[in-house]
Amino acid sequence: MRIVIAEDTAILRDGLVQLLKSRGQEVAAAVGDAPALLAAVEEHRPDVAVVDIRLPPDHTDEGVRAAVELRRRHPDLGILMFSQYVEARFATDLLAHSSKGVGYLLKERVVDIDDFIDALTRVAAGGTALDPEVVTQLVGANRRPDRAERLTPREAEVMALVAEGRTNAAIAGTLVIGERAVEKHVANIFTKFDLPQTDVDHRRVLAVLRYLGVG
Repeated sequence: MRIVIAEDTAILRDGLVQLLKSRGQEVAAAVGDAPALLAAVEEHRPDVAVVDIRLPPDHTDEGVRAAVELRRRHPDLGILMFSQYVEARFATDLLAHSSKGVGYLLKERVVDIDDFIDALTRVAAGGTALDPEVVTQLVGANRRPDRAERLTPREAEVMALVAEGRTNAAIAGTLVIGERAVEKHVANIFTKFDLPQTDVDHRRVLAVLRYLGVG
């Protein structure tokens, strides 16, 4: 993957660069603010951008606003928000502008670089990678009873794991059920969320957006 990083803390930024390069990834640019991020993406056309939510000068929502602008300019660009905090409003803003290729991980909860690269790979390919805590807060902030409450308790468990970016095999292992059962639950979720099979739309991502109440 070709990756661009936007992180204002120099130690963390340089550490990410070294870790990703050590796993054979190409880091095209690593920058410290939103304008530099926009310029780096225009120059290098990465597969995915890792973006801190809070960037200079105000350290509020500069990263999210830059990410939304990048998705407007480059709809196929994967965006992985990487933050110390769960910012439900900002995550909702980004997800509402995107139908695929979005991730949101919490810095303190990433303990395995291979898991991080796996999340980057999913996002670059148009999937999702959301920390469970992010999923919990987004569902609480955007709950739509006519959607989420259509699901059975088991379907809700499966849907939460889908939102985290888990594969059917991983979901089966977590819930200790067969993959065929997971496939059946996922198919039921698609039906309840009115997502017919199509060659164009990524139904798992669209289901996530509807589950989170932003799609």
